[in-house]
Amino acid sequence: MSASVTTWAAGDYPAMARRLVPVAEAMVAAAAIRPDDRVVDVATGTGNAAILAAQRAARTVGVDFEPALLELARRRAADDGLTVDWRLGDVCRLPLADDSAEVVLSVFGVMYANDHDAAARELSRVCAPAGRVLLAAWTPGSLLPALGQVLGGYLPPPPAASGPPSRWGDRALVGPLLAAADLRITSTDVHRLDLRFTSADAATEFLIDTAGHVVAERDRLVAQGRWEALRADLRSFVGDRGVADDGGVRLGLEYLLLTATPSSAGTA
Repeated sequence: MSASVTTWAAGDYPAMARRLVPVAEAMVAAAAIRPDDRVVDVATGTGNAAILAAQRAARTVGVDFEPALLELARRRAADDGLTVDWRLGDVCRLPLADDSAEVVLSVFGVMYANDHDAAARELSRVCAPAGRVLLAAWTPGSLLPALGQVLGGYLPPPPAASGPPSRWGDRALVGPLLAAADLRITSTDVHRLDLRFTSADAATEFLIDTAGHVVAERDRLVAQGRWEALRADLRSFVGDRGVADDGGVRLGLEYLLLTATPSSAGTA
């Protein structure tokens, strides 16, 4: 990842981020953040977790590599009268000193690192010896990873990575990844976030509009006569995965919420 404008800003990702607030709330609650704790929100996006931490009077830093999302996070915090140190940076090269935080958070962020090993080492490096790392990641086969499979035939291949993002949502796989970075998992819980829409068509448009890497390819796919095929495939996907709900449709998103501590802190 590079610190430049990316496809994350091409679509309406903030609309998705608003739907993900309950995950940030669950993570911040699990982190048991205290006033004056040093907190780092890695790949903060629009700042959901960082803002919640700042509301608890934590000394909070939010890091992201997308300037447009970081600016939105900055405005949100300012509107709420909160102080957050927003920094442009890469999850594989965090602009932070060693042992920077008692609490390191990442809500569906670090899982998209190109170099998983480097990202895990950075989480460990910035976490204080008695601190904790909390991560949320989509589980393998859950809705958004499965959506990526549907889109694969239409979009350019993603940047080379050391594993699929959902690796971070599989305890059997993320455990060794974190262990190699001297982090020991102390707890894991699988959660579900339900997204509700007025119709399957509305759900389809939401999934398209909030996916910057899809929006960025719209003109090319239209020119190739393939855009409507993509929409049709996504509509079928929603039909297969969605559940009728009070006249609308509900999509269930499953994710893993884990806590890890530096191995030097001892076993849980």
